[in-house]
Parts: sequence; structure tokens; C-alpha cells
Amino acid sequence: PYYVRINQNLYLEASLHSSDPLLELFLDTCVASPTRHNFTTRSYALVKNGCVKDYTYATYSSPNRHTLRFKFNAFQFIRSNPEVYLQCELVVCRAFDYSSRCHQGCVQRSKRKASS
Repeated sequence: PYYVRINQNLYLEASLHSSDPLLELFLDTCVASPTRHNFTTRSYALVKNGCVKDYTYATYSSPNRHTLRFKFNAFQFIRSNPEVYLQCELVVCRAFDYSSRCHQGCVQRSKRKASS
């Protein structure tokens, strides 16, 4: 566990361990949950489909394409244990492949209409 105070900046770094300099990382989705086993029912999205959902989220420059750095303010779920668990989905792409998921950025998914 990593202990922080509420509203304290929490800094994270993800790294790809590869000798291929033409690979890069992209943070597609990062979700918080009050339990480690369920990231769907009582979850809170920091980033979803490459779109920032939390106003305290920010990215930082990284030394290379293999490293992603970001931060957000620590928080606690209401009426829950003080623990918050993170689950992040990262995508590995070929650098300079402008049709890849890494270069699409924020992808807004359209909602389907309910039919009878």
C-alpha cells in the first residue's frame, strides 16, 4: 500500500521494458474502485477511452516513449473503506504509426438508443 492524505497529489509512472525504441505507451483507461475485485459497479474513471474525466489529472513529460507519467489528487469513496484501488489499461503502439490507438487520443464513444 501507498499512504497519502486526501487531496494530496499522487504521482504515477508506468514503464515499458523493451529494447525497441520504436514502441510507445498510451494510457487508455484508468479507473479507481473502493475494492480490488470490482472495477465496474462503484468505480470512478480518471481516464476513459483516452479522455480525461478527472479535473485533477495531469500528464508530465517523460524521458522517452517507453515511460508515462501522470498525477491526480488522492480521494476516498464516500461510505467506504479508506482504501482506493487503481486499475489502468495501457496500450503499446509503434511510434510514428499515426493510425494507431496511441495517436487517436480521446475517443468519444456514442451511446446507443434504447429500442422497444
